[in-house]
Amino acid sequence: MSKPETRIQQRNRAAILSAGLEIFSQYGLRGSTLDQIAESAGLSKPNLLYYFRSKDAIYTALLERLLDTWLDPLEKMDPNGDPIQEILAYVHRKLAMSKDYPRESRLFANEILQGAPHIADHLSQDLRQLVDEKAVVIKEWEAAGKIAPVDPYHLVFSIWAMTQHYADFDVQVRAVLGETDPFDGAMTYLDTLFRRMLTPKADV
Repeated sequence: MSKPETRIQQRNRAAILSAGLEIFSQYGLRGSTLDQIAESAGLSKPNLLYYFRSKDAIYTALLERLLDTWLDPLEKMDPNGDPIQEILAYVHRKLAMSKDYPRESRLFANEILQGAPHIADHLSQDLRQLVDEKAVVIKEWEAAGKIAPVDPYHLVFSIWAMTQHYADFDVQVRAVLGETDPFDGAMTYLDTLFRRMLTPKADV
C-alpha cells in the first residue's frame, strides 16, 4: 500500500498537470517538451520525472481526467425533463465549458486532430454508448411530438461544433469581435437558433 502524498507532493503534481495542460494545449503532444513543462511548473526536469516517468504519462493523465469532465454535460440530459429545455441546458453547459476550460477543449481538439491515438477506445466505447443512449431519448421526444424532426446524432455534433468553436478558435473569434466578450452574445444566439429548430411547427 503506497503512502499518501504530502502536501508538497500534491502541490507539485498539480503544478505539473497544470503546466502540461498549458503547454499541450498550445503545442500539442509532439510539439511539447518535458523541459517546457518543467519550466512552466517551476520544477527541475529530474523533479518532474519523479512524479511522471515521461511526457506521454502527463498527457495521458490529463486526457483521462478530461474525459470524465467532457461526458458529464451530456449525461445530465434528463429523459423526463422538458425536451427543449433539456437540450438547451446541454448547449448552456457545453458553452460554459468552452468559457471555463478553454485549454482542456484545445487539448481534446489536438488529440482528435492527431487521430485520437490515446483515447480512440474511449471514443468508440464510452462516448459512443452515451450518445447512442441520448439519441434514443431524442427520437422518443420527436415521436411524441415534443420536438421538431431532427437527426439526434447530427444535433449533438452541431452542438459540439458551435460551442467548442469559442474555445478552440478563441484567437479568431476575438480578432473579429475585438474587445467584446464572445460569450456575452453567444448563448443568446445559440439559444434562439436551437429553440427555433427544435420547436414543433404547430407551436412556432
